[in-house]
Amino acid sequence: MLRFMPVGDSMTIGSAGEHTWRYRLWQHLCGAYDDPFTLVGPRETLHDPSTDEPTSYAYADPDFPRAHLAGWGEGWFHMAPLIGDAVRSCHADVLLVSLGLIDLGFYTNAEQTADNVRAFVAEARAAGPRIRTAVLPVIRNVRVEADPAFADQVARFNELLAKTVADLDTPASPLLLVPPPPSYDFHTDTYDGTHPNETGEHKIAGAFAEALWREWDLGGPYRTA
Repeated sequence: MLRFMPVGDSMTIGSAGEHTWRYRLWQHLCGAYDDPFTLVGPRETLHDPSTDEPTSYAYADPDFPRAHLAGWGEGWFHMAPLIGDAVRSCHADVLLVSLGLIDLGFYTNAEQTADNVRAFVAEARAAGPRIRTAVLPVIRNVRVEADPAFADQVARFNELLAKTVADLDTPASPLLLVPPPPSYDFHTDTYDGTHPNETGEHKIAGAFAEALWREWDLGGPYRTA
């Protein structure tokens, strides 16, 4: 049984009433991956906008493995101290990570965020020496249009992330930089400039799926229908 753990921020946990890209990826793997697999993690809920708490189970389709390690307003800064216990308790084999927007927006600059990536990888490997980690760069959101300094930090961090992944990649515990979905546009693939709508969910899931297939021979080409 191969265990995938989605790790992320508000784009990964999703809100009440949504499918999430986690669901879209699970759907894809059900048809493209021939061996047993599941999604794991210490959390299962969605964000509830009415209470601003991660307490909702109102998935658009709840019939899938809903486990994850994601949180509204959480980033590398928050997940680095948690990932070791999560990997250990959930026996994760592959981490699917989409983090950084929150860090750069509220907590750390690009260099500090890259340091937290290194801490995250170290903690994950201490818990699972053969853990595989696929990392999506920060996807631009509406703030980059209004805040040039933030846009610069996003670009700088993505450069540092690529270098960090290359530096830390090992045969025993591979690190994979996931190419961002080339057609992703926050004007049309989100409902508020940041959080993915249906097309955005498919594009994020597709980015992970294509990378897993092309680089690690897990699954196959992503199909939206």
